[in-house]
Amino acid sequence: MLRPKKEKSEKIKITKESIQKAKGIFSYLKPYRLSFTIGWLFLVLSSTAGLFFPYLMGQLLGTSGTSMQEVSSNSSLFTMENVNQIALLLFILFATQAIFSYFRVVIFTNVTENALRDLRNDAFAHLIYMPMDFFNKSKVGDLTSRLSNDISQIQETLRTTIAEFFRQIVIVLGSIVFLVFVSWKLSLIMLATVPVMAIIAVIFGRFIKKLSKKAQDYSAESTTIIEEALSGISNVKSFTNEIFTLNKYRKATQEIRDLNVKSGLWRGAFVSFIIFCLFGAIVFIIWQGLLMTQGPNPEISSKNFFSFVMYTIMMGASIGSLPELYASIQKAIGATENLMNIIAEKTENELATGKLTPEITGNVSFSKVDFHYPQRADVQVLNQLDFTAEKTETIALVGSSGAGKSTIASLLLHYYQPQQGVILFDGIDAKDIELHHLRKHMAIVPQEVILFAGSIAENIAFGKTDASESEIIDAAKRANAWEFIASFPEGLQTQVGDRGIQLSGGQKQRIAIARAILKNPAILILDEATSALDSESERLVQDALDELMVGRTSFVIAHRLSTIKKANKILVLEKGQIKEIGSHEELIAKKGVYANFVELQNMHVS
Repeated sequence: MLRPKKEKSEKIKITKESIQKAKGIFSYLKPYRLSFTIGWLFLVLSSTAGLFFPYLMGQLLGTSGTSMQEVSSNSSLFTMENVNQIALLLFILFATQAIFSYFRVVIFTNVTENALRDLRNDAFAHLIYMPMDFFNKSKVGDLTSRLSNDISQIQETLRTTIAEFFRQIVIVLGSIVFLVFVSWKLSLIMLATVPVMAIIAVIFGRFIKKLSKKAQDYSAESTTIIEEALSGISNVKSFTNEIFTLNKYRKATQEIRDLNVKSGLWRGAFVSFIIFCLFGAIVFIIWQGLLMTQGPNPEISSKNFFSFVMYTIMMGASIGSLPELYASIQKAIGATENLMNIIAEKTENELATGKLTPEITGNVSFSKVDFHYPQRADVQVLNQLDFTAEKTETIALVGSSGAGKSTIASLLLHYYQPQQGVILFDGIDAKDIELHHLRKHMAIVPQEVILFAGSIAENIAFGKTDASESEIIDAAKRANAWEFIASFPEGLQTQVGDRGIQLSGGQKQRIAIARAILKNPAILILDEATSALDSESERLVQDALDELMVGRTSFVIAHRLSTIKKANKILVLEKGQIKEIGSHEELIAKKGVYANFVELQNMHVS
């Protein structure tokens, strides 16, 4: 039997812990508490004013059938002698409620938008300063969802749902008070029927909704079968699996049919329940009420009876809406908890305690460095790593995949801290240097360049956000990028598209090099910067890299021999340890691991 894919349940349970975390939202409302309090005042006034509508409407409907004896004997504050007076009061009530509601909506919207603007900024500020390990544990899609979907959920709740939930509670409680005041006997009959029927109707409706959702899941699954079969039709035909695929689809459609038929049976029962039970309960109350208005000494006046009916209908509608409103509040609490969890996480600035801002000239040394990634404590990546890079030296890192080359780059950028040993910059422990100051003196040109949606000028200026146009052009020329930039009709203002999709691989690499040149770092990291390029692009990029590396300490991670032969030192890594170290000529003379690597490269080229 085909099973639908399990999806994350939308139902969120409110726990003491989740409420405690969700309370964090109040810190964002606090600066606007005066406005928020005034908004609540208007909410109370508009909700209270709404309670008078059923009473006055009942008086209006009952006026035509009221005898003079009833009028004289009625002691109610709002008893009127003619229809016009009651209608006028209703219009005054509507006008008053409209004014209160207007100010409530405007104030709640302003307070909500101000608070959520602060929350968005705070949440994104926390995200952008999170340590790299946080992003290893979290999916970008989930984090994006928290900043968009979760905040939208909170927005709707603060602006509308809480106010509506409060209003419905006021209506239910106010209606009960009035009903008991008018006739406790009829109130007991009503409370024993209408609310119970309304609650049963809500539960019934949710059950049917679940069946429909399940049918939709199977429908989506059947659509997937069609897509897979048609997109892979050559496989279906070559393996002669037309019947197998068709039977698989037939099972799915049968499941859909069975669930929809079952859903139809329950929907029919639901409609019957509404018609007979819920409407029947209302008719029963009206019948009992009318009986109480009859006779020489009626238990209830016609006017109050009509008001009673109006309150009953309004209360039933309010009770029916409460579960949905409560579910929205539950989701908002869950969304707030998610965001508060992000904000509660410690950022890099909180974890990095370094305060020193020394001059960084490019002298780097690793001393007995051991490292494993926080999520994989059982896999040792670097073992007792020792090496030194003098100012302006080029250090090439060579080794098979998983040897620890990229990890060294991550440690240089202080994305992580080693578990043992120290990394020194100009003789100072990296842990003692202020993080922003350290990274300001480094630049990286990765294998896969990430460009931001925007212009070429904006992407180059990412290396120095206050750079002038002449500085940007100079950096582009030195990176061998100005020729292709100038060929575009819009020049520097050419839009690169999402993640730089409008540019070729070589063009993106040269933009990244121009960005690094503009930053003018003391330490440069090149992580397979030419490995994915064709020969012509590689030549242009390599020339630009040679220009970039002049006068800087450079760490070059590469597989191609042409990019590492000129290095002052070549570190041959294997399982996180340095197996060989020396210049190209020295390592060739040793006829060890590096010599074998070069021989394999030459064989591959030939």
